Amino acid sequence: MTDAPVRIGIVGLGRWARVLTRAAALSGKVRIVAGYSRSQEKRNAFAADTGVPVVPDLKLLLSDPGIEGVILTVPNEQHLPVAKAVAKAGKHVYTEKPIASTLEDGLAIEALQEQYGVTVTVGHSARLLGGIRAIRQAIDAGELGTVGFIEANFSNERALELTPETWRWYKDRAPGGPLSQLAIHMFDVVRYLGGEIVEATSIASKLSPVGAEVDDQSMTLLKLEDGKIAYVGSCWTSPGVFAVRVFGSKGLMHYEIDFGAWDTPEKIRGGSTLYIQRGRNGYGKREILEEPESNMFRVELDLFAGSCRSGTANELSAANGNSAIACVYAGLRSIERNGVRVKLDEVRAEARRKLAEEKTLAA
Repeated sequence: MTDAPVRIGIVGLGRWARVLTRAAALSGKVRIVAGYSRSQEKRNAFAADTGVPVVPDLKLLLSDPGIEGVILTVPNEQHLPVAKAVAKAGKHVYTEKPIASTLEDGLAIEALQEQYGVTVTVGHSARLLGGIRAIRQAIDAGELGTVGFIEANFSNERALELTPETWRWYKDRAPGGPLSQLAIHMFDVVRYLGGEIVEATSIASKLSPVGAEVDDQSMTLLKLEDGKIAYVGSCWTSPGVFAVRVFGSKGLMHYEIDFGAWDTPEKIRGGSTLYIQRGRNGYGKREILEEPESNMFRVELDLFAGSCRSGTANELSAANGNSAIACVYAGLRSIERNGVRVKLDEVRAEARRKLAEEKTLAA
């Protein structure tokens, strides 16, 4: 295996493309060598800001034999068609979360791996935060005892900024609002820390004065395979917060970051809170822990580079991404049914059935 960085293209040249390009510059394993957007204005601005060459046609990027993988930072509903074009060109796929705007599309993206012999990496970066990794390490070491409950909240003020020109305004493009855009991060974190999720029940509300189609408040309760339960909250009308707390029989751990540093993960460690509280009388003896150094975006790109070279899926796999989007759709179905519990296997089975019907019609 060569030690040279993996050469990567990037499609979709908005704000998030710049975040990932900055992260790639910190990695010795990956190098972004070409960018594409349908907008000439965005191409020009991206090239000026980053120094990365751009091309006026996606086919030019995909025909470059030196490019081994492609990052997608396009709107959610474009993930499947662009991922299919990338995979058909024999290049590995990295797509931002969610894997797709629907579970059917997510399953179709997962199927591209076998169809074209490539890997798919999905940017569920939150599990790569230093504090989340520290909690998982403490769980594995038995420091918390038997974990029974997890609570998580990821919120920001996005709904106060929406306009009809933004894709998040629309229910079909950002289903559930913060449910599909923020809570989905926490569904993956809960699964990473606690194991497989089997059931969800959700409620939602719309309180933002701007008049967007999407809900902007979301609460979801999860049942895990081994009996653990978890709460995930996401609000789109408040100052930003990312917080996770894990409760075990011997102790609990709390992790919280300054959401304002989300785009610059090298700064997160300087403003985060991480502590462990042990035993029944441990409130006054909380041990403040130092968060391990980490840059979640650099790490996920390093994982992608490894998959490009090995041809093997990493922990941010398509299957993992589909587990998170299945939680979203179980939550959406629960909201439609006034909060009844919905099994993830139910929404998976329906998505597979719809996908099979689409293939039959296409044939």
